[in-house]
Amino acid sequence: MTLTHGIKTGTAAVATILAGVSLAACTAKENKSADSSTKTPAEITVNASDTQCTLSATQSGTGPSTFVITNNGTKVTEFYVYGAGERVMGEVENISPGLQRKLIVQLAEPGKYQTACKPGMIGDGIRGDFTVTGNAVAVDEKAEFKEAAESYKRYVNSQTDALVPATQLFVDAIKKGDVAAAKAQYPIARTYYERIEPVAESFPNDLDPRIDLREADLEPGQKWTGFHRLEKDLWVSGLQPDTNAVADQLVADVKELNDGVKAPDWTIDSTQIAGGAQGLLDEIAASKISGEEDIFSHTDLWDFQANVDGSQTAVASVRPILDSRNPDLGKRVDKGFADVEALLAKYRKGDGFVLYDTVTEPARQELSRAIDALSKEVSQVQGVIAPQ
Repeated sequence: MTLTHGIKTGTAAVATILAGVSLAACTAKENKSADSSTKTPAEITVNASDTQCTLSATQSGTGPSTFVITNNGTKVTEFYVYGAGERVMGEVENISPGLQRKLIVQLAEPGKYQTACKPGMIGDGIRGDFTVTGNAVAVDEKAEFKEAAESYKRYVNSQTDALVPATQLFVDAIKKGDVAAAKAQYPIARTYYERIEPVAESFPNDLDPRIDLREADLEPGQKWTGFHRLEKDLWVSGLQPDTNAVADQLVADVKELNDGVKAPDWTIDSTQIAGGAQGLLDEIAASKISGEEDIFSHTDLWDFQANVDGSQTAVASVRPILDSRNPDLGKRVDKGFADVEALLAKYRKGDGFVLYDTVTEPARQELSRAIDALSKEVSQVQGVIAPQ
């Protein structure tokens, strides 16, 4: 899962020169237009350390807000913007010490929000209040943005539609005691989740950790559920007295995700889509390259492919906007995806992949370099396609 993964220092950072932001003021400087709801805010710098999360401004106008996060601490960190009910409005993860990342968030409604840095990528993080003023604005109203959002939402719906029955097959095999069938179904069911994991992270009530938390990221007293708990039961511990209950909970959780993305009020905007494309590549760079994700089953390459598929589809959803603004970037992104796909194809075996523990360290580094090169290009997409 992305909320609590490790790091990959090779992930490309966004090199941004920060200027025009007053550290003394509590509001970002803005370029004012006739309508206060359409002000273009300056970038808000975020100084993240192991003990602090200091923003150069704690207020902005409605519309897009740009945060530039620098990790000056010793631990990998994350940065979140939360709306009412702990809804994740935007996030950027796996920021290694010394690196800088940019996040663009569409804050369409005035009101109270919260920001959070999460050193070590655990817990509630270092929270702060953030105020959005001005008139409510419509996000992605133009045809190109609306179509991007609708296209990606259709993709998300298709993946959760497949996730529920695939997970049910996985759980049914577990409850029958058919360990071999459950092992075979495990990476297949996860594929549909891994393609859209950033969407799950946007829902409150710890939905993503319930589905995908790794044992290494458990906090004291936290109940371990989800795919990876069942993975350990199947490959290491043997079926446990509570395995069936954990399996039933997993089905309930993926159904909750499916219901959530089908709800009329669930929306996703083009900047979130582009951010998710980057987040999926971070998934690979942060924990899958090292083999930390599927540490018991070694089915990491299925997750690799799913993350790449999801990232590529997310970029494709916003591609008309990208091509109209920066077609050269689109071509570089295409090449990056093609290079990664060619490398993954080397490890195909039947309908799946070889186990990751059979992949040599030099081969892993080759994959890592290709992912880093692709990530460098995809990291630029959000800034290019953000509504202007």
